[in-house]
Amino acid sequence: MKIMFYSTKPYDRYWFEPMAKDYGFEIHFVEMRCDEETVSLAKGYDAICIFVNDYVNAAMIDRLHEMRIKGILLRCAGFNNVDLKAAEGRIHVLRVPSYSPEAVAEFAMALLLTVNRYTHKAYTRTRDFNMNINGFMGTDLYRKTAGVVGTGKIGQAMIRILKGFQMEILAFDPYPNPSLDVNYVSLEELVKRSDVISLHCPLTDDTKHLVNEKTISLMKKGVYLVNTSRGALIDTEALIDGLLEKKFAGVGLDVYEEEEGVFYEDRSNEIMQDENLVRLTAFPNVIITSHMGFFTKEATQSITQVTLENAYALETGKPLVNEVLPERG
Repeated sequence: MKIMFYSTKPYDRYWFEPMAKDYGFEIHFVEMRCDEETVSLAKGYDAICIFVNDYVNAAMIDRLHEMRIKGILLRCAGFNNVDLKAAEGRIHVLRVPSYSPEAVAEFAMALLLTVNRYTHKAYTRTRDFNMNINGFMGTDLYRKTAGVVGTGKIGQAMIRILKGFQMEILAFDPYPNPSLDVNYVSLEELVKRSDVISLHCPLTDDTKHLVNEKTISLMKKGVYLVNTSRGALIDTEALIDGLLEKKFAGVGLDVYEEEEGVFYEDRSNEIMQDENLVRLTAFPNVIITSHMGFFTKEATQSITQVTLENAYALETGKPLVNEVLPERG
């Protein structure tokens, strides 16, 4: 199998190059994102491999189908960047549903602890031998109420961590897991009662802008919000308005609504054109990281292995256990 590998970074090669040889696959790595201009590079290949900020729309599906591409390999869990309806029956779309839930959940907790206790600011201050702690007062998490939106594997890992702080756990999920020892409530009740809200759900038509002007208005004053899932779960302009109104004690974002073309790139010598992103970075109680919650050795190795197993199943006609199909309305 020949695979065109888009959005390549040096760390992608660390596992993919040696493991691809074990499968007998030929991978061509390119740094360019997969989009309407670069999709033609896949001509002559059997599959493409894409990441979170690549996209494949209906027109691109048509072109890939004409080029006899068999599969779209997502080296991530999310699949909102592929037109599944256009691909159905023409090109198989396979994802990595679970790689290391703990990696993302631990990072979400790291964001919460950092924005709460100002460890990033304290580090900068003490590097200059300024030992003044004024302005760094945080809040005990012990026995506070945490709302977890989405109780899949990552949400469950986050719940286990939060329980270590003896927090009361509220959960919202359209498909509750009866085996979990949590209190499932409506989204409205969750946002009203929670001191901490952590998002762990996929981006769908139903979850887009799940955090919006209305839900923010229902939140407690001084709430903490963490998002390590998908940026568009949050209406950015509504979030900025809430920050200006001092609704939030702290916000930790590993994802951003308009991150495409910015995250994973070095834009340090450029003038940032995204005004909302610039505004968010100006708030002292907001931390933004570049979609790196997954980035551990264990997770990246698992992503590689599952992605290549998906390709192997596609090549050999084995069951496509990780195939993504469009939802039936």
